[in-house]
Order: sequence, then structure tokens, then C-alpha cells
Amino acid sequence: SAYSIGLFPMANDRDDPTIHWIDPIRRGIIPLNRFHIPRRLAKTIRQRRFEITVDTAFGEVIRCCAEPTDERPRTWLNDEMIGVYELLAARGHGHSVEAWQDGRLVGGLYGLAVGGAFFGESMFSRERDASKVALVELASRLRTSGFVLLDTQFVTSHLRNFGAIEISRQAYRLRLQRAVAVRTRFPRATY
Repeated sequence: SAYSIGLFPMANDRDDPTIHWIDPIRRGIIPLNRFHIPRRLAKTIRQRRFEITVDTAFGEVIRCCAEPTDERPRTWLNDEMIGVYELLAARGHGHSVEAWQDGRLVGGLYGLAVGGAFFGESMFSRERDASKVALVELASRLRTSGFVLLDTQFVTSHLRNFGAIEISRQAYRLRLQRAVAVRTRFPRATY
């Protein structure tokens, strides 16, 4: 319900049990009709360095996203949130896209689907471009399945490479209202 009205949860830290509901003044989205694949990444995709799967390792993906890294020593995911997202995945709302290399999970992302809106929550990468290839797969699946909104919450320089933009809270809510009314299903099948 919170996602369908524009809110999303965050904790201050992995060990902080408090959950805050966030409603940013400016919201990040990637317009699916303008999703951009950088040239170098397109070459990586053609090389097929990663095996991509969908919804086969949701728990592993979210736990990898929650791990601190050198670039991000603190994480916004706590144990309670991880548990709730896993429950949402079990109920068909949470989804993950996984990138594998030599049988190891090396990157991926997860988020929630509500109607024709997909709320991208987090991504991780242990090999160069692994999470980016997962994002390209996600966008492709969303477009072909009739999704109309890919929410990124915030815009980073990384996401700008794919066409991410910021829109006002009011503009976001209008798009969100239309998106959650769309009847579609997240595509799990491999194709």
C-alpha cells in the first residue's frame, strides 16, 4: 500500500531497527521508452559473460545488497526489512534479476512490482558490469510486459547512464497512479 501512494522504507543503518518512510520531493525514474544502453555495456552483453536468471535467488540478492562495501560502508537495509521483502517475494510482489558467472552469483538487483510499476530497490555487483547487465534485462522484461514505470527512488550518476531523470513529487504521483492501475504481470519466464 505504501509503495502504491509513493512511499518507500529505509533504515538508517543495518543494525538500526527503526524504519523510516521516505517521500522525496524529487523522485528518480528511468523512462522505459527512453532506456539507454551505453555502448561499452552493449558490447559486454553481446559477449554473454553472465548467465541471467530471474527470481531464482531473491534472498541471496537482497543479502548481497545489504552488505557494506568500500564505496558504501553503511546500508539502509536491516533484518526486519529483509524479512518483509522476502515475504513480499514469496507472495509474488518482490522480484530479483541475478547475474551469474561460473556458477557464482556476481551481481543482481531486486524490487517490487505493483500493477505496471516496478520499484527498483537495490543492486550489487561483485564483477564489473554484472548489476548493469541485470538492469538491462529488467528494463527489457518490463517493456515487453507492459510496465509503464521504473522507479529508482533517487538518481545517481550510475543510473543517469541509463536515462534516469528526476521528476517532481506531484509528477511522480500522477505517473504512479496511472501505473498501479495497469494490469500486467512481472515476467519470470526465460526467453
